[in-house]
Amino acid sequence: MPSNKPGSRLIRAAGGVAWRPGPDGRPQVLLVHRRKYDDWSLPKGKIEPGEPLPVTAVREVLEEGGARLALGRRLVSVRYNVGGRPKRVHYWAARVLSVDSHAIPNAEVDQVAWLPADRAVEKVSYPHDHGVLADFAARPPHTFPLILLRHAKALPKGSWKRADADRPLDDSGRYAAKALADLLACFSPSFQLITSPAARCAETLRPLSELTGDPVREEPTLYVHYEPATGAADPGTVNAALIRAAIEAGKPTVVCAHRENMADLRQAALAALTGYSSGQPGPGGKPASGKASRGDKAADDGATRPFELPRDWDETLPPSGFWVLNIAPFPGQAHTELAPDPAPTPHPGPVAPEAPAPAVPAQRGTWWHRLRGLARRGDAGRRADGARGYSNASGPEASGQVAGAGPQSPAPAGRDDAASGAAGDPQRKAQAGDAAATSLVGVLISADRYDLAELEES
Repeated sequence: MPSNKPGSRLIRAAGGVAWRPGPDGRPQVLLVHRRKYDDWSLPKGKIEPGEPLPVTAVREVLEEGGARLALGRRLVSVRYNVGGRPKRVHYWAARVLSVDSHAIPNAEVDQVAWLPADRAVEKVSYPHDHGVLADFAARPPHTFPLILLRHAKALPKGSWKRADADRPLDDSGRYAAKALADLLACFSPSFQLITSPAARCAETLRPLSELTGDPVREEPTLYVHYEPATGAADPGTVNAALIRAAIEAGKPTVVCAHRENMADLRQAALAALTGYSSGQPGPGGKPASGKASRGDKAADDGATRPFELPRDWDETLPPSGFWVLNIAPFPGQAHTELAPDPAPTPHPGPVAPEAPAPAVPAQRGTWWHRLRGLARRGDAGRRADGARGYSNASGPEASGQVAGAGPQSPAPAGRDDAASGAAGDPQRKAQAGDAAATSLVGVLISADRYDLAELEES
């Protein structure tokens, strides 16, 4: 994988669409003004050697904009040239936990602005930020993570003569467990930590537990060689109930288990969130898998297309690999973790003046429909005359191109925000009834796969 080391052409960077609830309930997005280029953009920056991209995103947004984050789903990445070298920036939707009142101004940023997403797209200086904001707008922003983690590398079976449950991590596994602690903490400052009682699984979560102060709960049925007592429930049934309960609790959760049962845990989550298993027909009779749309089509399809799995959903996770399932409750469901946050206290430093927000009609989806239209209008202007869109600012990002959205996992038809229009469509109304009958416990907004080894290559 290309890196930022001398001699490498590709510059890798990461950032976030950092958001907080506004007074009207719509998300406000953080933009930063760089004095060197006199431009407005989403906060971002280059990776440091050995640093996973999610850690880069959290660090750079804190350094540039003073916002501490909990990462949500992956967004579209963008690619453009800087000084004759290609640069790729990876983005996440990211909920703001707090704001450092002393972070701005700094060496790079002299002002910040908190704007509704549809107004932010009018203020940014570069068209590629339009695509990132449109992707952000295509899904509900406020989610909580269910993380399904395969344990780090353990000592080989052949060299371990005692009980398998006691087989520990090897040196590389212990290093990976420490790296995982910093990485997983990017998704939440606190978790429910659930593990197989096998030493290799418990040791994988121990550094994260020490970092966050959260206790680790061992569940015997997660052990790959668990043998139930006569008459006891099947481990698969118990584990499916465990996953369902974790989702219903609405709290960030990490479940650490084995290669052999990781697929079953994914399927249990999929069934609880969509009512379907991988390969079975999804809503409307279409398979619950396939290629995801990209760019504007991804934004358009986000509220209407059937559930689709990421292309790598069925691939075996490597040691230390994990899935982050970003989940939102159904409208009206009460989840403590997803209760609206008070807006972080504004800092006294320089902040761009903001005109009063216009009155917004109460229709569902209005703000992101408007945002998509603005993004397209900006892109059309750039294609027609080469301009950047809405700003005369100059800088190294002036010729940016959206690289295209990665695979996404839309909410199941009939239970997400888009289902508000089902009443006028008999087919969608039937789908809504089918979904209600499955007693689903949440909406799967995205399923993002992470490989620690790939993330650390730099």
